[in-house]
Amino acid sequence: MENKSVSNKRVLFGLFLILVGIFWILVKLDLIPHVWTDVLISWQMLLIGIGVFSFIAGNRTAGTILMFIGGFFLIDELVVIPYQLRQIGWPVLIIGVGVALLVTHRQRNQPPQIDASSLGMDYFDDFVIFGGREIFINSKSFLGGKITSIFGGAEYDLRQSSLSENGAIIDCVAIFGGSGFKVPPDWTVKNEVTTIFGAFTDKRGASVHDVSCDPAKTLIIKGFSAFGGVEVKYN
Repeated sequence: MENKSVSNKRVLFGLFLILVGIFWILVKLDLIPHVWTDVLISWQMLLIGIGVFSFIAGNRTAGTILMFIGGFFLIDELVVIPYQLRQIGWPVLIIGVGVALLVTHRQRNQPPQIDASSLGMDYFDDFVIFGGREIFINSKSFLGGKITSIFGGAEYDLRQSSLSENGAIIDCVAIFGGSGFKVPPDWTVKNEVTTIFGAFTDKRGASVHDVSCDPAKTLIIKGFSAFGGVEVKYN
């Protein structure tokens, strides 16, 4: 199933590149009016294109947010916006991102019909804004969790934890913020985080040597990061 998913993403990205190439040819042949080239070849359309690709590839949260931000800033290129509406532009953008987070919110990573608070250290669900948190987790059957950080950060120490027999999934949303995870050196960490003006880094290789990752111990970190980052390390 994993190989099929990767293959599908490669096919989608290949089709995306073909469409970009065809459009570029049409521009070079002057088959597209210049009034549209300034709109279609812009950073706003780039965000929308990445958002569409992310959405189709399965990352609906990142895709929706990117398409909304790109479309929001593209409106000003297409129509004249009255001054009064410009005054509420940024609040509308913030509300739109919030709505996108709510609409695309999913509970599939949480065990069904189980309250997260009843899982103790096996599962976390945190929200950090304008602040920071450091959490030590020593679960013997770690399932994963969710962390949303906005203008703040959270760091989780998982080095004394053991994964559940099915592994674990952590869903991160970082906007002008970040999340850090200290994990055992033999865990296999899979990156499924979509980043824009941000980064996902795994620094364990710089601090741990001669340790091989165990495929049976797999931690998947997924989500979306804008102007922030997600970091995995050992120390």
